[in-house]
This record gives sequence, C-alpha cells and structure tokens, in this order.
Amino acid sequence: MARYALAFDIEKCTGCYSCVLACKDEYAGNDHLPLSAAQPYSEHNWLTIKEVEQGQGTKIKVDYVPMTCQHCENPLCATVAPEGAVYTRADGIVIIDPDKSKGCKEIVEACPYRVVSWNEEAQLAQKCTMCAHMLDNGETTTRCAECCPTGALIFGDLDDPNSEISKFMTEKGDRVEAYKPELGARPVVRYLGLPKVFIAGEVVCADTPAECPGGVKVRIAALDGSMSAETTTDFLGDFEFKNLECNQQYRVTAELQGYAPVELVVRANASKNIGELVLTK
Repeated sequence: MARYALAFDIEKCTGCYSCVLACKDEYAGNDHLPLSAAQPYSEHNWLTIKEVEQGQGTKIKVDYVPMTCQHCENPLCATVAPEGAVYTRADGIVIIDPDKSKGCKEIVEACPYRVVSWNEEAQLAQKCTMCAHMLDNGETTTRCAECCPTGALIFGDLDDPNSEISKFMTEKGDRVEAYKPELGARPVVRYLGLPKVFIAGEVVCADTPAECPGGVKVRIAALDGSMSAETTTDFLGDFEFKNLECNQQYRVTAELQGYAPVELVVRANASKNIGELVLTK
C-alpha cells in the first residue's frame, strides 16, 4: 500500500497561485463522493498561499508558503468529531466524511493549522483530500502538483524510493521539515525553505564611501557559542546570513586588510537590516 505525501519547495515557489486555481477548478461545485462534497464557489480555498514578508529598508524578502491540510498522523480534528467522521485511509490521507461529519463545526476549530473551512449551506467542515478520488481512479498525482510551473509542489509515495517525493526528501535531507511540529499533530506534509530570521547589511570604507567594497570578510557568531559562519560581501558591498535562530544574540564582524575590524551585536528578534558597517584605517 502506498503512503502518500506532499512537499513544498518554498525556494522555488513564486506565488503564481496556479495550484490554488487548479484546486478550485477541481472541487468548486463538484461532488467527489464519498470523499468530498462540492466546495462553494466563494470563500473556500482548500489550498492557500501565505505571503511572508521579512526585513527592513533595502533588505526585504518575500516568501510564499503554501498551506493546506497537513494530513497529520495524529489528526486533532478527529478528536472532536463523531465516530468515523474524520478518518485516516490506509494510504495516509485524512478524510472528513461528508455524511458522518454533517453539522460538526467543532472540526474546523480543532485544526491547529486553520486549514479546515466551514460550508454554511451544506453544514460541513471541508478541506483538502489530497485528490484521493483521482488517485483511486488510477492517476498518479494531485491536481495542484500537476499544474505547478516551477516544480515547487512535489507529490508521491513515501514508501517508493523511486517516487519524486522520496528522491526529494533524500536529496534535501535535514533541510526538509514539518510546519510547526510543536503543535503535536505529526503532520505528513513537508517544507523546504520555511522562512527563517536573517541578518543583512553592507560594508563601506570610510576613505572611499562612493565605492562598493566586494570580497570583504564578514563573520557572525551567536553569543552563546551555538553557531558561527563566514561570508564575503558581493560586488555591491552587501552581505547576508540566513536561517538564524529567532531571539538569539549575534556578533557580526567585518574585516578588510589595512582597516580596523568593526563589529556589532544584534538581537535577531526579527529579520534585521543592520545597515552600514563602516571600516576605517
């Protein structure tokens, strides 16, 4: 038996919304019983794109984080539902039964990821079914993965080492992670490149302020000794350190031969543009 899962490569996602539109086209007004009743044409989106903006000034990043049912191994929505109203199939897909769940709005509130919608007219909690009706009919992918133009959405069988998702998980290793695993639901969906705190800035030489010093060595170190890293400025004199721990204090040091080192201590309670580090002779 297959064990299906989705993965999202945020580093490739451009926020084009093709997946959102494909999902809408597949489910809005279309029954796929006994797995799902028709999705309303308005208000519902069983796949959404969360835009995450970080940084300040000239150092701004925008990431697009697709959000859908996480098909949890411990689906908390099932704990408030009538018996059999929320169930996990043998292939790992979590389904809200459109008959047994009727009238149970508590399912919506129980989802820690807030990806279950309430159909007021049908009195149903509804969500992504990972296109189970397509898979049952012999298709090998989901509608959203099928239409993704950048390859940012990966679907497949985790128990098949030759599947696209298994190869993705193997290639990317420990960079692939769950979204908010601390919620305790044990989500199956995986992400590469979830937005993390970054520190960016630029180096300027006091005696040549109109020039952009490339190749300047810049180091960062956590004050608690948990990490350190090194980079060099680009041709614009800019530098960046990514994937930092939030609410940690860091020492940033810039060094160039012939100049006195300059350093700055920064608390990364959010992504920071620390501005200019000015080197003087």
